[in-house]
Amino acid sequence: MSVFLGVPVGAAYHLVFALTLLLTPVAGGLAAAAAIVLFTAAVRLAISPLSLRAMRGQAAMARLAPQVKALQARYGGQRQRFSQELAALYKREGASPFAGFLPLLVQWPVLSVMYLLFRSVTVDGTPNKLLSMSLFKVPLGAHWLSGAALLSVHDALFLAVFAVLAALCWLSARLARRTVPAAVPAAAVTTAHRAEKAANGKQARGTGPVTDRTRQDPAGALANSRAAGLLTRLLPYLTVVIAAFAPLAAALYLLTTVTWTLAERRVFLRHTAPASRVPVPEHR
Repeated sequence: MSVFLGVPVGAAYHLVFALTLLLTPVAGGLAAAAAIVLFTAAVRLAISPLSLRAMRGQAAMARLAPQVKALQARYGGQRQRFSQELAALYKREGASPFAGFLPLLVQWPVLSVMYLLFRSVTVDGTPNKLLSMSLFKVPLGAHWLSGAALLSVHDALFLAVFAVLAALCWLSARLARRTVPAAVPAAAVTTAHRAEKAANGKQARGTGPVTDRTRQDPAGALANSRAAGLLTRLLPYLTVVIAAFAPLAAALYLLTTVTWTLAERRVFLRHTAPASRVPVPEHR
């Protein structure tokens, strides 16, 4: 464990362990698992303003995507002019290409500390006592593949966690399809068609040649948007793969944080007007 993360991991460990002791008289053998869930939820609540900013930034970029495509089609061969027009668009709309990324980057150390806490065998040079505790007699430090027998409580518990995680990932992928405006691929293709028609007209009038930069490929634009959509739908399932090789404590953390993320996004979308089709501006 790096020195940079060692101190916060140690502090988080003492907090979770104290919470476990506090919950033991009420929760009994479920105290450690309950402490992991409650601590994860508390941390996610504390950094929820960053998550909200990230979602707002992502929504703004999705809303402006058709206009960015239009600028690419018009100024694709003029890098400096394209950069100026793009900066003007972002300034006019009060958006930033980094608005959806920087808040997530700031969250990364916090989430890394939590994940390291629930998978590290030692913390501050001493054994991680959380991993020696259990859930339904399965140690929180146990791994899925370390189960002694098939169809045991050990396997049943891990498979239940994986099943719920997979369901949450499916919901996340479905939500991602709803989040991305349906107009973006259509706008990309429409813009490409317009650029191609304009280029063909320009050539017919003898005012200029049709270059590779001027002529856009509608099929290519659609293929790129489909590939990006497929990647967005598949990425959430990586969490299930990570959980399969992590201790039970880390799997519970992943289950909790994925649940929180999904709930956060659903609440955000519910209180935000659905992305409507953004008209592609006509350039004269």
